[in-house]
Amino acid sequence: MEIFLARQPIFTNNEHIFAYELLYRDSDTNAFPIIDGDRATLEVLIHSFLTIGINNLAGEKLCFINFTENLLDDTVFNKIPSNRIVVEILENIPITPSLIEKLKYIKKLGFLIALDDFILHNNVNLYDELFSLVNFIKIDFIVSKPSERQVFERIVKKNYPHIVLLAEKVETREDFYLAKEAGYGLFQGYFFAKPEIIKGTDIPANMAQYFRIISLLRNRVSTIEQIAEEIERDVSLSFKVLKIINSPAARKKSKIRSIKQAVVMLGLEELNHWLYVLMLRESKVSDDGDGMAIVEASLFRAKFCELLAKRNFLQNSPEYLLVGMFSLIDTLLHQKMDHLLQELPLTDEVIETLSGKHTDMTPYLELSIACDEVRWDDIIAGSEAIGIDHATLNKFYLEARSWAMDIVG
Repeated sequence: MEIFLARQPIFTNNEHIFAYELLYRDSDTNAFPIIDGDRATLEVLIHSFLTIGINNLAGEKLCFINFTENLLDDTVFNKIPSNRIVVEILENIPITPSLIEKLKYIKKLGFLIALDDFILHNNVNLYDELFSLVNFIKIDFIVSKPSERQVFERIVKKNYPHIVLLAEKVETREDFYLAKEAGYGLFQGYFFAKPEIIKGTDIPANMAQYFRIISLLRNRVSTIEQIAEEIERDVSLSFKVLKIINSPAARKKSKIRSIKQAVVMLGLEELNHWLYVLMLRESKVSDDGDGMAIVEASLFRAKFCELLAKRNFLQNSPEYLLVGMFSLIDTLLHQKMDHLLQELPLTDEVIETLSGKHTDMTPYLELSIACDEVRWDDIIAGSEAIGIDHATLNKFYLEARSWAMDIVG
């Protein structure tokens, strides 16, 4: 499933890039589509941290992201790194005591806050509290009149010197010079650069699986093993869980040998929070089924590798499941395997196997691929290589195929 984001640079008065604004797109067309604002924000968040990756989008720079009123929620902000995001408050959000309390909480978490397309109104009595929390205010140089800007610029300079004014929709060098002379510190607009489209690919998700896992998380008698097993039934979610652990939001990084270890490291509360964010996003996306055949093949290989490893009494059988599961991740995401493996906290042996190097895992993966693709000569040779009889092989084939088909179906 192809995905799109756009990024537009924000410059300093020396014309150096200070940050990027990340924008939702649904195609190569460089324009904001007609779409629900909540979904647009969720798409940007998910793809920034779990699909394309924030470092691939912006390097070490800050990222301005628009937030709707509905998504000014502690569940969302507890899961994204405060040192990477500037929370941009949309101009259509009413300035109320409730908004002020939400911004205080967001500020306490360490986030910087920006007001988007700001226009000064005479009938608002909460500006002092609001401005005390804000780091950036964006002024639209196309819509606003010079006289209106001058009034507000004087107020900010006199009473709120901590606020950085950001001139947006700067279309000409004349606009740039006017904004610089007026004391603006940051600049954004077509004069500098149009938004650049960034493409990526997402793995089709299984919403029913999300519900099953959340149900398990809410059941106090559920075990870590049960939860991990359900996550293993979803290639998309397994990939995202590993990306979460390896993301800038993670407290520490470690090599993962199994989905169970990933769940323990992430913690049930944090897993529940991320599932909430993912489900919010998935509930607003219609799944057209693209890529599900590859997902089914990935699941088959995962279960088949695990069964073979358990049959030979290998203690690291969960790693064999991961080898099979991610053997087609490059095909699913249309990216080079070596690049993807750099973003996943897998063990060296798993990475080497998926990279094409010969390891102890290689014969198991090769046999699972041969069975998946029904290549008889390779199946016979692979069976002999790991010492498994044809009756057991057929049993494992049927079990793995049924497991994968049940999940996808």
